Amino acid sequence: MKRFARCMLVSLLMALGLTASPAGAADDEALVSSLRQLNEGSFEDKAAAVRTIAESGHPRAVPVLQALLDSRLYFRIGGGEIVIADSLDSGFAVTDPLSGERVGEASQYEIRRVSINNAVRSEARKMLALAGLSSPDRQARSEAVERLLESPDPAIAERMEGLVAEEPVDAIRRDMSLVIGLARLDAPEAAIRLEALETLDGSLRNRVRNEVRRLAQNDPDPTVQARAAEILTGIQERRDLWGLGEQIFFGLSAGSVLMLAAFGLAITFGVMGVINMAHGELIMLGAYTTYVVQLLMPNAIDYSLFVAIPAAFLVTGAFGVAIERGVIRFLYGRPLETLLATFGISLILQQLVRTVFSPLNRQVSTPDWMSGAIEVNAALSLTLNRLYVIAFAFLVFGLLLLLFKRTTLGLKVRAVSQNRAMARAVGVSSSRIDALTFGLGAGVAGLAGVALSQITNVGPNMGQAYIIDSFLVVVFGGAGSLWGTLVGGLSLGVLNKFLEPETGAVLAKVLVLVFVILFIQRRPQGLFPQRGRAASEG
Repeated sequence: MKRFARCMLVSLLMALGLTASPAGAADDEALVSSLRQLNEGSFEDKAAAVRTIAESGHPRAVPVLQALLDSRLYFRIGGGEIVIADSLDSGFAVTDPLSGERVGEASQYEIRRVSINNAVRSEARKMLALAGLSSPDRQARSEAVERLLESPDPAIAERMEGLVAEEPVDAIRRDMSLVIGLARLDAPEAAIRLEALETLDGSLRNRVRNEVRRLAQNDPDPTVQARAAEILTGIQERRDLWGLGEQIFFGLSAGSVLMLAAFGLAITFGVMGVINMAHGELIMLGAYTTYVVQLLMPNAIDYSLFVAIPAAFLVTGAFGVAIERGVIRFLYGRPLETLLATFGISLILQQLVRTVFSPLNRQVSTPDWMSGAIEVNAALSLTLNRLYVIAFAFLVFGLLLLLFKRTTLGLKVRAVSQNRAMARAVGVSSSRIDALTFGLGAGVAGLAGVALSQITNVGPNMGQAYIIDSFLVVVFGGAGSLWGTLVGGLSLGVLNKFLEPETGAVLAKVLVLVFVILFIQRRPQGLFPQRGRAASEG
């Protein structure tokens, strides 16, 4: 495959006019001369040598330039002979740059790396990128255009003109046109600069915006300057619009985390009336469960989340049942004591984690299938980990709806939450339902911890950052209402993200709190009030 790729690159250089004929003895001598110039000349001479190598017609020109970029081009200290060297455990494996064959090994005292500066490196990148434009592989062509966009060159742009019409992919063809337009912005003729500006009109790339701004501020021709200012305004407006979309995406992402964190609280608070101050620590336990699962599956990180999700639910659910059976059931009807008891439990859980795992934050690896981003355009990228968190939050929401609407347990939970005395009268064990409900709420908190582990570090205090926000979501949406938690979490998440750039993170949270307080003054039962006797008693 590597040999095929090298041959393909050489053929591409030939198609672009960078090569002329198969290498012969004269070509070898010319390449050797240029290689010596890479070692002996000034940096300007080295840049010229790079161009000479690319145009030499030698089939080894591309591998040599790639070796130069990879810092693998060396010279022998004794005679100055240029070689390609790859690191070994002790020394280097030496390859002849003319034949590509390995010719032995050398120690670090026998060879030295060919020194180049950024200008030489940029010239080598341009030559290789130009070759990549005619590659049959779409990804190779796209990467080549991206490299050329970093440093557009008039000479390169002139050679690209014949390739634009032949490019079958619209996105790559547009980017090739951008390279040509950027390269012509410094043309001495105002008409050419105007034509280049029209090519750049509508692009959202930072490089394009910066270059257009330069012309809008400094171009000597008033017509060009005015047109550049007009295009710059249009670019900025479109970027602002896509920036709004980015804020909404990050708001939905933050809201999804709030929604997950608040689901369990809505269940326990809505059904049992318990203010669980240890809810944040249950989220933390779910995140640490994910960390432990990855420690047990070091060679299967891509599959670890599929084990961590049920594991976190079971572990935190078991903690929840234990808390309810051991503490909460003795404190029903005494909200202040319940609040203080669960606050004490939160401190115990924090110290337990510090004792077992240490106070330091732990990094949970993100699976490969959750890494990366979907690039909508140059102004908006949607990170995959946040997209999966949003999807996971809605999946949990759907499963909880099915549980409460379509199962016997859900029917009993709703009966107890709406009229506990009547539920007992028809044979429902309210104490058992209380334990299962608290365990369910704790388990859902553990699922929130799994999601959080993919977007932030795992630490003993991570749950504290979400407990207050979770209560705000529950109060705003309506205690015990899953739909209220959904709408409240997403609304407050988006609102917070819009406020943060203007006011700062701390003041944004204060403003959200003030908003919720004012809202519940007008609507004390929240967006989706609970129905039943429990609601009327509240």
